[in-house]
Amino acid sequence: MSSPKPAILVTGISGNLGVRVLPLLADYEVIGVDLNPPHSGLPLRFVRMDLGEEESCRDLMLLLRDSRVAAILHLAFVLDPVRNQILDTDRMWRINVAGTARIMEAIGETNRYETIVQKFIVPSSVAVYGPDIPGAAGEDYPLGAHTLPCAIHQKESEKVIQQRAPGLRGCSAYVLRPHIFAGATVESYMLGAFRGTPNGQSERAERLRSRGRRLPCLLPIGKRYLEHRMQFVHVDDVARLLVYIARRTEPETQRLTVLNVAGRGEPLTIARCVAIAQARCVRVPGEGSLRLALKLLWRLGISAIPPDALPYLTGQYLMNTERLREFLGADYERVIRFTVEEAFEDTFASPAATA
Repeated sequence: MSSPKPAILVTGISGNLGVRVLPLLADYEVIGVDLNPPHSGLPLRFVRMDLGEEESCRDLMLLLRDSRVAAILHLAFVLDPVRNQILDTDRMWRINVAGTARIMEAIGETNRYETIVQKFIVPSSVAVYGPDIPGAAGEDYPLGAHTLPCAIHQKESEKVIQQRAPGLRGCSAYVLRPHIFAGATVESYMLGAFRGTPNGQSERAERLRSRGRRLPCLLPIGKRYLEHRMQFVHVDDVARLLVYIARRTEPETQRLTVLNVAGRGEPLTIARCVAIAQARCVRVPGEGSLRLALKLLWRLGISAIPPDALPYLTGQYLMNTERLREFLGADYERVIRFTVEEAFEDTFASPAATA
């Protein structure tokens, strides 16, 4: 008689990453937590829960204990306020930062008398390092996120995890810092800058989308902006990495593991990204002019790129991923299958071809 499948809880199951993870979890009893159920026919138990609410902490503790959840993939995080329709920064903070704290408190209470939850795995972001850093940051580089609310929230969430990891009572915590997600199924304002998608919520943006119009890629005048380099990571590689860690059976040597995550190979220059995207690049006099353009497009509801993202659009922030390569060992290319360039190229493929 076969043993029952272990239970795994995935917060943010209805987001793009959650939907990409779900097919990889056939050997688990999947419990998905979100505000709305995912568009998927795959088997799972869906629990409607708002991590921004205080009572979710007790609900989570009961869910973890009663279902004997072995691992948690914490994917619930508001990155794009327009797409998530959560424009209130305080509400974002309650979901992003306080929500992370609530999950960790629930784990500690669940494991009070026996270790039930063994792994807590959280994707953070390269944005925690800040928008302009020298060289390639290793995992010990100081966190300097500023200006952009979601980046600041990721930095604050990581501080919560660092402070509370010792209190998880036998549960190991993993923080992944992926670079910009790429792939045909990914929708974000960072990729939208190259796609030229009028991804605002106004009627004007809807008319532009219906006509197939593309916005130009805006850059300040100056050679250095075209020479800035970027890394990307394919969303499916991140999904594979999450599940790889959940399944990993080697004894844990530390309670908190932090890993930079990017595609294999060399970064791409902005000029190469523009060429791959076949975008029309329009140069503006300087960063001040670009900020004014972003504010105008934001105010008119044409673009979903928040003006606060300007430093991340014009800066250079690269990561060293040697620790990830060592962590994965012989499985590195089996998990991280896309190079940086392949991941970015797939962004402009048909979503149906990669689903």
